[in-house]
Amino acid sequence: MKYTKCNFMMSVLGIIIYVTDLVADIVLSVRYFHDGQYVLGVLTLSFVLCGTLIVHCFSYSWLKADLEKAGQENEHYFLLLHCLQGGVFTRYWFALRTGYHVVFKHSDRKSNFMEEQTDPHKEAIDMATDLSMLRLFETYLEGCPQLILQLYAFLECGQANLNQCMVIMVSCCAISWSTVDYQIALRRSLPDKNLLRGLWPKLMYLFYKLFTLLSWMLSVVLLLFVDVRVALLLLLFLWITGFIWAFINHTQFCNSVSMEFLYRIVVGFILVFTFFNIKGQNTKCPMSCYYTVRVLGTLGILTVFWIYPLSIFNSDYFIPISATIVLALLLGIIFLGVYYGNFHPNRNVETQLDETDGKAPQRDCRIRYFLMD
Repeated sequence: MKYTKCNFMMSVLGIIIYVTDLVADIVLSVRYFHDGQYVLGVLTLSFVLCGTLIVHCFSYSWLKADLEKAGQENEHYFLLLHCLQGGVFTRYWFALRTGYHVVFKHSDRKSNFMEEQTDPHKEAIDMATDLSMLRLFETYLEGCPQLILQLYAFLECGQANLNQCMVIMVSCCAISWSTVDYQIALRRSLPDKNLLRGLWPKLMYLFYKLFTLLSWMLSVVLLLFVDVRVALLLLLFLWITGFIWAFINHTQFCNSVSMEFLYRIVVGFILVFTFFNIKGQNTKCPMSCYYTVRVLGTLGILTVFWIYPLSIFNSDYFIPISATIVLALLLGIIFLGVYYGNFHPNRNVETQLDETDGKAPQRDCRIRYFLMD
C-alpha cells in the first residue's frame, strides 16, 4: 500500500479542522463567561477538556507501547508533552513530516522509533491511522455532546450568535470528516480489506452516518426541553448498555487492564450516538436491533413532545425540527441499506468475510482490534 499525496492532504485538512474546532470551542466558552452564561461556559469547556484528556491518555498509551517495542527509553519526554496536551500536535508533526518525505522527497529513511529499516509508506500510513482513531474518539467524546449543547442553547434563546454558529458548523464538519477519514484509514491500513474506492461509496457512508446522527441528536435536544433529568437518565442508560455490550464481547484493544476498561467506557459512549462493530464479527443482528431501538426511541421522543405543552418551546421551530428528525432518520436508514447493499467494498467478495457478515481475519496492526464498520 502506497502513501499518496491525497493521503497527505487529508492529514493536513485533518489538523486544520482539529485546530479550528478547538479554537472555536474555546472562543465560545469565553463568550459565554463574558455574557454571564456560566453554566453553558463551563459545559462547553468541560466537553473540550474531557475529550482531549481521554484522547491523550490513549495517545500516550499507544506511543509508550511503540517505544517499548522498539527498545526506546525516551518515553518521559513524550509523557510531559501529553500532560501538557501537546501529544496530538506532536503526532501530527511526525505524521506530516514523514508523509511529506514519502510523497514529495521519496524518502527511504529509517523509522523515528526503530533501528531497523522499515517501509516508509507503511510508517506514514500507520501514523495517519493512529491520528484517525484519535480523531474518531475526539469526535464522539467532544463533538457530539458539544453539538447537542449548542443546538439546545440556540433553540432555548431562539437565536444564535456568530460564535455558536461557528461551533455548530465546525462540529458538523469535524464529525463528517473524522467519520469518513476513519473508514478510509481503516481499509487503507489493513491489507486483507478492500479499499473504499470512488466517491459514491464514501458519500453513501457519510450520509448514512450523518443523517442517523443528526436525527438522534435533535431528538435528544427535544427531550432536554421536556425534562433534562429524563434525557440524562436515558443517555446514561444507553451508555451503560453499550459499556456492558463491550464487556460481553471481550474487546481486546489495549495492552493494560486499566486502558481496556477506559476503552470500553469510551465505546459505550460512542454507541450512544452511532453503531460500530466493536469486535469485527457478525453484526447483522446487533445492527438491526440497534437501529430498531433507535427508530422506536426517536418516535417515542417525538410522541412525548407532541403531547407536552408547547409553552416550554418556541413553537415556530417545533414542526420544522420534527420534520427534520423524521426525514433525517428515514434518509439515514435508506443510505445505510444502499451502502451495505450496493457500495460496500466486500459486498461481492466470496472469499473474504466482511465485519458485518462474518468473523474478521487476523491483522498485524493496532487498528485490527479497534472499531470496525
